[in-house]
Amino acid sequence: MSTLPPRFGVWALVHGSRAALQDPDEPYDASWARNKALVLEAERLGYDSVLIAQHTINPHNPDFDQLEAWTASAALAALTERIEIIAAIKPYLYHPVVLAKMAQQIEHISGGRFAINLVNAWNRPELERAGIGFAEHDARYAYGREWITVVDALLRGERTRFHGEHFNVDDYLLRPADPYRERPLIYVGGESEPARQLVADKGDVWFINGQPLADVEALIAELRARRRPTAHAPLRFGLSAFVIARETDDDATRHLDHLFALATKDAPLRAQQKSNIDPKAVMFQTFAQTPRVGSNGGTAAGLVGSYDTVAERMARFHRAGIELFMLQFQPFEHDMRRFAEEVAPRVRRLTR
Repeated sequence: MSTLPPRFGVWALVHGSRAALQDPDEPYDASWARNKALVLEAERLGYDSVLIAQHTINPHNPDFDQLEAWTASAALAALTERIEIIAAIKPYLYHPVVLAKMAQQIEHISGGRFAINLVNAWNRPELERAGIGFAEHDARYAYGREWITVVDALLRGERTRFHGEHFNVDDYLLRPADPYRERPLIYVGGESEPARQLVADKGDVWFINGQPLADVEALIAELRARRRPTAHAPLRFGLSAFVIARETDDDATRHLDHLFALATKDAPLRAQQKSNIDPKAVMFQTFAQTPRVGSNGGTAAGLVGSYDTVAERMARFHRAGIELFMLQFQPFEHDMRRFAEEVAPRVRRLTR
């Protein structure tokens, strides 16, 4: 069981709707204006975190809008007061020295509320069309391991020397150092063997994609059994999930069916997206096993039902070790409010 109280976060709508892209009740909108309003409201509603996924081009269709993660994170850091801001990063897009300095600055702007979500990329065109190249799966993780080693040391305020296959950093020091804590938290995503070992060695929080409770329990047990550097705190766990909470289980099921029906209209876009995916990405292998709506596992976690049903299922995930629930909704703003009012208080009571 997690020894920490449950926390609730939301996915920023960096590339529009999360479940069905052609929903008349939620027009496709990935604008800065919408995301700013959404995060400010999430903070007012009591949400603890926001995750800003990183894409430079829209993963569904390059003609669609796409929010830029790091400039948005800096702006949100200045506009908010309490909510944790987690910015995803794909190491090939930034040199670690440059990225560490950016992260350090956002940490200062936020007053110690910033975090990095390390992901090692699955969308080929984003890197290939830029001329960066898309390395093989395990090679991307080897690169990411060197990258985060450099970033970690710099964020700790250490005078950094690193000589590896990909980076040669000589006597680098970033100032001013972090006045709030040792360094920002590092969240790590991915479920392949290289990803698991990377989070055990370098991460603070493992982001698990939405999936059934038994599978999540097994993943947590496996990671807890791995050795970690002695100086590291125990690993913490987060779960991505799409929530449909209504007054009754039947009401929630009807909305799920409605979203499934809407999602069939996105079949051509999903096929295009699938063709861009690295087939070795475990995330998408897992997704193929369970019908779902939403990204990063979506409704596969089973958080569909009445307010009490969803709260009880989330309490079971919390007992399994999940501390942070990173949530998606559709219609997003409406259901984000509903969750804050009806479900979050129930989960807190059940896990008190």
